[in-house]
Amino acid sequence: MARFSPTVRHRRLLQELRRLRIDSGLKQEEVAEHLGWSPSRMTKVEGGTLRISVSDVRAMLHLYGVGQGAEHDTLVQLARQSREKGWWHAYNDVIPQWFQVYIGLEAEALSLRNYESELIHGLLQTEDYARAVYQAARLTDSVEEVERHVALRMARQDIIMKSEDPLQFWAVLNEATVRRVVGGAAVMREQLRRLVDVAALPNVTLQVLPYAIGAHAAMLGPYAILSFSDRGGDDVAYLEHATGSLYLERPDEVRRYALMFDHLRASALDPRDSLTLITRATEAIL
Repeated sequence: MARFSPTVRHRRLLQELRRLRIDSGLKQEEVAEHLGWSPSRMTKVEGGTLRISVSDVRAMLHLYGVGQGAEHDTLVQLARQSREKGWWHAYNDVIPQWFQVYIGLEAEALSLRNYESELIHGLLQTEDYARAVYQAARLTDSVEEVERHVALRMARQDIIMKSEDPLQFWAVLNEATVRRVVGGAAVMREQLRRLVDVAALPNVTLQVLPYAIGAHAAMLGPYAILSFSDRGGDDVAYLEHATGSLYLERPDEVRRYALMFDHLRASALDPRDSLTLITRATEAIL
């Protein structure tokens, strides 16, 4: 599965167009007037809720004084790529729009830092564990819909398993995630063994935050930080709830979550001791 994401291309395009508009001294309302758009359309375009055509990008670049050349061609190419379909498009029947955005970001991220408090992260789940989670959490879904969700979750795991350019994944799991028996004893033992196997991958770092630590930096809930380059300003902090999600991109917001993660991994057991705890939890399951 190629590490390509139209979601990331669209995000980069909007960042560059917004920068060019600001550099040209134009306000959103002025751009909308020049292009014959309503102010609300311009707001939606820059906010990422309305896809932009290649011809519109060319018109904006002309307005911003970007003539033919490398920068112009790069941005036009980004516009074309942003309108392509990602591999996850085949699962559109079961993926809400807000989660499609996350999958698009995850697909091309260089690294992912994640804290989970209640369940094993999706990239680490076995098929049976994932099925048990969906059966418990998605009470109104049909058997077919649950199976589609499970298939999508398994497909996503390619990004950490591939031999070339895998996602760099650092996961901190609350001890509750390895103690809570999901799907029955056999399913949970298989899941914990899976954690041990995946933790051996050079691109995966796995830590367990033990009960004994008491209160910790992420008491308010799980989150993820996705990075797309070595520049922190490109990072996105992601928070999810039952019916939607929140994407934080302001550098000060992302820095706060990055600091929380630093505290979490400092408080958690080191990777070797984490695997020891997981092995003991496996043996304790009756």
